Parts: sequence; C-alpha cells; structure tokens
Amino acid sequence: MQPQLDLSKFQAKGLETCFHGRHIGAQIYADLDGKNWSIKDYEARGGYQALRKILTGGNGGEPMTPDQVIAEVKSSGLRGRGGAGFPTGLKWSFMPRQFPGQKFLVCNSDEGEPGTCKDRDILMYNPHIVIEGMAIAAFAMGINVGYNYIHGEIFEVYERFEAALEEARAAGFLGDKILGSAFSFQLHGAHGFGAYICGEETALLESLEGKKGQPRFKPPFPASYGLYGKPTTINNTETFAAVPWIIRNGGQPYLEIGKPNNGGTKIFSVVGDVEQPGNFEIPLGTPFSKLLELAGGVRKGRKLKAVIPGGSSSPVLPGGIMMDLTMDYDSIAKAGSMLGSGAVIVMDDSRCMVQSLLRLSYFYMHESCGQCTPCREGTGWLYRMVDRIANGQGRLEDIDLLNSVADNIQGRTICALGDAAAMPVRAMIKHFRDEFVHLIEHKTSTVPAYV
Repeated sequence: MQPQLDLSKFQAKGLETCFHGRHIGAQIYADLDGKNWSIKDYEARGGYQALRKILTGGNGGEPMTPDQVIAEVKSSGLRGRGGAGFPTGLKWSFMPRQFPGQKFLVCNSDEGEPGTCKDRDILMYNPHIVIEGMAIAAFAMGINVGYNYIHGEIFEVYERFEAALEEARAAGFLGDKILGSAFSFQLHGAHGFGAYICGEETALLESLEGKKGQPRFKPPFPASYGLYGKPTTINNTETFAAVPWIIRNGGQPYLEIGKPNNGGTKIFSVVGDVEQPGNFEIPLGTPFSKLLELAGGVRKGRKLKAVIPGGSSSPVLPGGIMMDLTMDYDSIAKAGSMLGSGAVIVMDDSRCMVQSLLRLSYFYMHESCGQCTPCREGTGWLYRMVDRIANGQGRLEDIDLLNSVADNIQGRTICALGDAAAMPVRAMIKHFRDEFVHLIEHKTSTVPAYV
C-alpha cells in the first residue's frame, strides 16, 4: 500500500520554479505546472518506464544489459551537469563492475555555488526523476547501495526527497529484486550542514562518513577508493535526472537536441540584474541572447555590463563578448570562462566591479576549509587587498599584487576552491582594470556603489 503523503507541506518557500512555460525545445527534466509531483504524477508522464525497460524489457522487448545502458549514455553525449562537464558514460565505465565487495553510488546535491538553484528545484518538484536515474546508473555499474547528499541549508528539499523515497519503495522501484528482477538497490537521503566545500566530491564523501568535510588527495580517485574506501561513482543531480529520458528515447535523439560534444538540454539559473530571474531549460548551444530574452532582459532596460556564465567560481566575461556566445561547454571555454554549474549571474551598468569582486572574495575566504596553505592564507590576502582598494586605500601596485597572489593560489591546492577564488580576481582585473585604477587614483568608483 502506498503511503498517503501531504505534498502541500513541501511547497517551495521563496524558490521560484521556472520549468513550466520557461523553456525552449525538448523538455528532459519536467513539464511542471507549479505543483509538486507525486509518484502517480510522475508515472502518468512516463516515469519509471526507463527502469522497467532495462529490467523487464518494457512493452514486449528484451531487458537491457549493463553494457547496453552505458553505451546508450555514451552515445547521448551527456556531460556532467555539476560543473566539470566530464562525459557521464565514460565515468560510469570506470567503475569495476566485477569488484567482489561493496560499491557505492552517490548523488551530489550539495548545491552551494552562489547563483545556482537548479538542483533544489528538480528535487523539490520532480524528485522521482533523480531516483529513477540513480537506479538505472546503479544497474549499469552493478551497485546496490546509493546516497543522495543534499545541501543542509535547503532542509525542506531533503524532507521532500525522503518522502519521494518512501513512495518509490512502496511502489517497488527501490529495494530487493526490483520489478521481479535480480537487481536490488537501496537508496538513502543524507543532508549536509551548509558547507560549500562539501560540494567537492571527496569532501562530500568525508562528510558522508561522519568526518570533517575536507577534500582528499587524488589519486586515488573515488572510482577505486571512494566512500568507506570502496569503489564509488559520483554524479550531479541534474546528470542523473537526464538519464531516464535517454534510456526511454535513445542516446542519439538526446545528442541531437544539443550540439556535437554538448548533447541534450541544460538548466540555467539566471540571476542578478534581469527582470525575471529563475531556472530555464534550454538546448545546449542556444545563444546567450535567447536565454537573456527568456529571463526578461536586463532589468529596467539598463545596459548589459558583464556576465558570470557558470557560477561565481567561473571567470567574468564582458557583456559584449557574452552576447556573441552560445550556451555550451566549448563556446564558453573558448571565450575564457566555464559553463560550470549553469548559474548565469547578469550584471548591468550600475555595478561596480570592484565591489562585486569584494563580495566574491569574501565568500571564498569564508568557505575555505583551511586545509591548504595557499587557499587558507591566500583567500584572506585577496579579500583584504580588494577591501583596501574598494575603500579608497589601495595602491596601484596592489593590482599586480592581486594577480600575483591569485597566480600562487591557482593550481596549488588539493581541490578547486583555490582556483575558484583566484579566477574571478584575475578575470575582473583583465576585463575591468580601468575601474580598479580609477578607484585607486580618485578614491571613488566610476559607478554607484554595489546594492
């Protein structure tokens, strides 16, 4: 008997879901109407058909083998949606399927990148698509235990996912001998406590083990030494959510939605100086100008000044450059930035870039775990120097000193947080050096203070 759940208690608080009516092209993740889907809603729209297809053959077909599932995901061109953009099917193939002991599957839902709010919307409004995607991945890699690690500061999302797990277990989509097959998979929710560093996959594993969330040295990589020292595969929430559509419809149709090497759709969190901030699902390769149009354009008709295209850790790009780009991994990389988590931070001409950098530098200083000396000490130096410039006490030599400190942090830490702190500094100086010079020489910004 399925549990009777009161989904009204899980209505998002202050979170705007923008899937419904806010997309172009094919929809992979949802066709939401502003309501939270129960398992019945999900099944009515094709949910769990992909899991049935691989385990029982679906409508008279043959069950799929793990190799066939991985091959389908490889052919889709699906790349990790958490920021790195690594090919998902290739990552799954690293898992030693014949390993005799326990193996683990982990979903990284520790969404702490400033400006990013896509994963929480997926889990709040359509959690079963992640559950199904994880079950398919577990089958493909011969894994029978999984965890979804959810950011601790969105606790209502964790509660929502736990309720969905209860539904899935009661319906026979999780547990022992799923759908009468030989495949068993136990999936559990786990929540963090709001530490940004736990979005790094090995720090996440440390936290899951009950330890202090600090990144591990690599190698060994999680595929060989992960959770509790066992082989582990970690993917982002959005990555798992794309898998059911790929299995139902095929890898090639998914690839054709996007562009070569950038298959499928991507959810972008558009925030900052736009009229309608929110989450937008668009095919990879869509022009940035179209995404900006979906978000209502720059607020109050002001001029576009700059865009951070992939979350606060990715280098800023001037608005003029951004308007000529398409939203995909390769185009953004060629322009000198990263698609990252898909958080598009739009800044209009009222923004002082020194003040904007001050806010970013404070965040990375605050969130450094302190394990690596370049990051522990360097992020504080970056913040204090930017603060000195922002408050009219800077020196011209501080600009080169900022670049020097950033250079000594980048590439010299265990995890990428050091790079995340250094890259915004270097990009801000590269593209907006004149604002730093003006503030140092005239003790005032060229634009109104950051608000």
